[in-house]
Amino acid sequence: MFSDKDIAHFSKLETPFYYYDLNLLESTLKACKKAADTYKFHVHYAMKANFNPIVLKKIEAIGFGADCVSGGEVKKAIDVGFKRKKVVFAGVGKSDKEINDALDNDIFCFNVESVQELSVINELAEKKQKKAKVAIRINPNVDAHTHANITTGLDENKFGVNSWDMPACAAVLNISPNLEFIGIHFHIGSQITNMDVYKNLCVRVNEFATWFEDHGFKVTVLNVGGGLGIDYHNPDQQIPNFETYFKIFADFLEVKPYQEVHFELGRALVGQSASLISRVLYVKNGKKKNFIILDAGMTELMRPALYQAYHKIENLSQSKIVNAESESVRYDVVGPICESTDCFGKEVELQESFRNDLIAIRSTGAYGEVMASHYNLRETVQTVSSEDLN
Repeated sequence: MFSDKDIAHFSKLETPFYYYDLNLLESTLKACKKAADTYKFHVHYAMKANFNPIVLKKIEAIGFGADCVSGGEVKKAIDVGFKRKKVVFAGVGKSDKEINDALDNDIFCFNVESVQELSVINELAEKKQKKAKVAIRINPNVDAHTHANITTGLDENKFGVNSWDMPACAAVLNISPNLEFIGIHFHIGSQITNMDVYKNLCVRVNEFATWFEDHGFKVTVLNVGGGLGIDYHNPDQQIPNFETYFKIFADFLEVKPYQEVHFELGRALVGQSASLISRVLYVKNGKKKNFIILDAGMTELMRPALYQAYHKIENLSQSKIVNAESESVRYDVVGPICESTDCFGKEVELQESFRNDLIAIRSTGAYGEVMASHYNLRETVQTVSSEDLN
């Protein structure tokens, strides 16, 4: 929800830009921390969702750790101020350089995604005379009931170690003196809104934890990943129900007194905190289609083209106009990129729109700015925060 003052400020700025509501971000982070602290759960922020420095500093300040999936993210997390002992490094294809850099930084843990990776980390750690803490990322074959392109926990996905490879993992761990096994890790997908999925995950986590302990390994960390979704259709209902989310794991995980439960939340923390603000360049009305052409495109927001993702679209200029006789129009809202996939929404019902109207594409705090590109030699998308408008 934008105030008249916000819209007046936006109208003076060059578009497109990402607008960050830092008050909402802080409220969301506090709500998550309060709910997690109830059960003494540990939260690591999934940096791939958004690595805007302002956002990262807010998240680090509240005390969360960092979940990284590249060497660049590990470096960024440490540079911003995340404690090394709260940095975890996942990723299905870690390079030797990335592993070496993480070893040099004495991070908390590597979430290992293949049997071969265990051997590589052991060899590299041996050369540095170090011992690397590792957790095995297991593919639990749990259907997240989300978009196919953001499902990660099925046998057909590239992520994690499959159940039939667990004996091989155990064998490598037993002959790897430079590895310290600390636990197991899972991540089954993104934008999950069906809480029953997490109940199913808990069952599998319990089974795998028992398997490792039965084979002589002490499991001290149960890392259940993240994936909690947000409501893209109702962006003003902005803070996810963290209490319900964490309570599921408290109720269904079998946690021993010496075990910690870790989470890797991304979208749920930052998704509703930003909107992409754009301007109407042209309106094209036809017999079959009406088009609004924006100055923002898939180079600024890739999700609709990549995942056919829905984002609520609002005309900020027209939203404050009260006209009982004004009729709504269905538009295809598109960008200027020379690709037919450069479309934010089809048959979007808006009040009649005009050149230079301000358009807000909501819920873009996750996988928005971070996925921006320079295709068509587009300039880097700008960012504005609520603090900038004060």
